[in-house]
Amino acid sequence: MRICRNCGIGFLILWCGWPPVESAPENPPGILGFSRGAAEEQRLLESKMDAALDPAQIEEWIRKLSSRPHHPGSPKGRENAEFMVSLFRSWGYEARLDEYRILFPTPRLRRLEMLEPEPFRARLKEPALAEDSTSGQTSEILPAYNAYSPDGEATGRLVYVNYGIPADYEQLDRRGIQVRDRIVIARYGGSWRGLKPKLAAERGALACIIYSDPKDDGYFQGDAYPTGPFRNEDGVERGSVLDMPVHPGDPLTPFTAATEDAERLSRSEAPTLPRIPVLPISHEDALPLLSALEGPVAPPHWRGALPITYHVGPGPATVRLKLEFNWDLVPAYNVIARLEGREEPDQWILRGNHHDAWVHGARDPVSGVAAMLAEARAVASLTGDGWRPRRSIVYAAWDAEEPGLIGSTEWAEEYAGELKKKAVLYVNSDSNGRGFLSAGGSHSLETLVNQAARDVDDPQTDLSVLQRSLARRTVSIDPLPLAPVERIRLGALGSGSDYTPFLQHLGIASLNLAFGGESPQGSYHSLYDSFDHYHRFMDPGYRYGVVLAQVAGRIVLRMANAEVLPLEFTRQAATLEGYLTEVMDLAGEMRRGTEALNRWIREGTLKAAADPTRTYVPPAPRDAVPFFNFAPLRNAVAELQVSARKYARGYGRFASRGTLPEPERLQLNRILLGLEQKFAHPEGLPGRPWYRHHIYAPGFYTGYGVKTLPGVREAIEQRNWEQAEAQIKRTAGLIRAFSGEVERAARLLAP
Repeated sequence: MRICRNCGIGFLILWCGWPPVESAPENPPGILGFSRGAAEEQRLLESKMDAALDPAQIEEWIRKLSSRPHHPGSPKGRENAEFMVSLFRSWGYEARLDEYRILFPTPRLRRLEMLEPEPFRARLKEPALAEDSTSGQTSEILPAYNAYSPDGEATGRLVYVNYGIPADYEQLDRRGIQVRDRIVIARYGGSWRGLKPKLAAERGALACIIYSDPKDDGYFQGDAYPTGPFRNEDGVERGSVLDMPVHPGDPLTPFTAATEDAERLSRSEAPTLPRIPVLPISHEDALPLLSALEGPVAPPHWRGALPITYHVGPGPATVRLKLEFNWDLVPAYNVIARLEGREEPDQWILRGNHHDAWVHGARDPVSGVAAMLAEARAVASLTGDGWRPRRSIVYAAWDAEEPGLIGSTEWAEEYAGELKKKAVLYVNSDSNGRGFLSAGGSHSLETLVNQAARDVDDPQTDLSVLQRSLARRTVSIDPLPLAPVERIRLGALGSGSDYTPFLQHLGIASLNLAFGGESPQGSYHSLYDSFDHYHRFMDPGYRYGVVLAQVAGRIVLRMANAEVLPLEFTRQAATLEGYLTEVMDLAGEMRRGTEALNRWIREGTLKAAADPTRTYVPPAPRDAVPFFNFAPLRNAVAELQVSARKYARGYGRFASRGTLPEPERLQLNRILLGLEQKFAHPEGLPGRPWYRHHIYAPGFYTGYGVKTLPGVREAIEQRNWEQAEAQIKRTAGLIRAFSGEVERAARLLAP
């Protein structure tokens, strides 16, 4: 489901991060969580797993699973789910289908036409291509649409709003251009698509059109499909427009699993359903509409790559949009497969990837599903010698991720109590390509990820996956750093894939992994995300499918087999200190900016500087930004740094002596299992109680993009000073609770 240009931050991020702290070697030898002898056995196990991975098998699965459209509720969707259950069972897993009944609308009528200054009717069609063998399956293909757009008809003058994000509307405000009672056209990118109709509705717009500009993923970037991999003139990006920053999952059953007999909201009661009609179109259909706009010339950074002068409007282009949908409840099928652990079966390592797609979905998500299947098969092959993991491993292939993370969310809501007691870790993948490892997640897992990447070879170079990723990060820093980057720094997770219900709702430590950077995104959510496209342009040879299975498989196996759960906290403490510094700097910058703005308004400076040829709309004065008492947060982070160092020293003693009495080891792992949940507050974030994690969350107006320390940060950004003070205290309390558990764990490691 993910693509960087739509999610901002929160996906595929490697970063340099905050300065190191004491007792945290960059990439320590050995394997975290294992004594020396156990580490040698683990490496032997992993080499056997590697030997069982076959790129030809990955190719076969991608071809089979993407051979026909498989959106939620489709016959092929169920066929794929049942096929995967049969695979897991043949490998020795306990496997089943968990079914939910979810709201999934499909198009019945789509019509877009321009009435003035001259008539034009959009084709709204992605044609079949001779070079793409599955593009002609017209009877099974859902036409391009934005899922959960309401039915409706709207006629109005058109306004171009660039990406349709808050900053773009501020630009329009300064030019005196309003969108109330008009129709907006926005280009994809800059934020998650669902924010575009949300913000347009808040501004009073009648409807929203979203198009793919060739500057972002079309011919401006390279040859268009089928000559090259980039979006062609007819390609359309489908996608959901649910208000997922409020909550993901089935819109009619928030907080409750969407089972057959679940109580459901009416559509008018559902808070995540958008309020105005919205439709995605190609840049071929957008060109006549944008060409007919007049008014001010768009600012330079608003201009795309179409052969026109970009004007903002409003009008004279007047358009009519009419949409009707089938609002059906359809089945969603989660594949759940379990390999029971030998010593601690009630501790679960969860590994997931979704299996539904908008059309054929060879890249998104089948490339990730096939790599996960290869990994699961290789892990199961290890049991032939009588081996069993210490902890249970659960593989999941989620349905209905594309409409709104629905399959994973409903499952997490149904089994929330059990998961909070048993789930140690959730490891997610989504799509996969070729190039560089991208990793985001809970920062206690940073060393685990680095060591797994250290021990896997990159298939295109003579380097490890870790070395290649670090080299790329080093040369991307401008100016070049004085010393090379020595460690993958995990990106903070916002939303946009199936880790969301586990991390941000239940507080379970989570990771999101993929390879990319050398595989263009031009087929994203279009008819042409096909096997033919993937085979030619994304991962020829399917070697990075194998590498994803190797990296994720090591993480799963190490967490499943570790004597002591492989978590590390000094880097996490340093990262939290960095987040706190950012929030404090934000408050200071807002204070200085507000003081300057109010002074310029009083002095008339802004009016004097305005372009006399344009409409000037003077801003209103803003209330002063107070000085916040950040001491509780600063003290809590300092306490965590002390506890983290104590734990690091205690773990070092365990690693050197290689033993820990069994009662202490079991107690230690019970503490570590529930640690991430200390960051989750039962009341959730202000205004959106489903999101409980107070270190990472998707932003209310960034969609997938992450907000760190979200309760504090967003209260300050929204100028809610009382709420900011309350969130400082609440977040500090959660960090202190986390620190206290780290302190308890450190005492168990004392000699």
